Amino acid sequence: MGCLVELTSRLALLALWLATPWVNRAFSGGWILPLLGIIFLPITALSYVIVYALSGGVSGWAWLWVVLAFFIDLSSHGSSAWDNRRRFSRTQSWRYDRASS
Repeated sequence: MGCLVELTSRLALLALWLATPWVNRAFSGGWILPLLGIIFLPITALSYVIVYALSGGVSGWAWLWVVLAFFIDLSSHGSSAWDNRRRFSRTQSWRYDRASS
């Protein structure tokens, strides 16, 4: 589920970047931060762009939406790491069981 949400937010941010000037306005015309946002924190970058476009800037309570999106991104990365950890430990125990017999 998290993978689907992140993929959708990456595609939405990319579409906004190509179709509207919102991303350029939000990130002051730079291309490095939006690109890093697409790669690492897509939901945070998308929420920042949307909040910036709707309110003309991000200040006060508008930061709440960006912080909330940041925690959603972190939880998505954390759940992926947890799933990989469990998958890796199963593989390691299989190797140890096979070596001991």
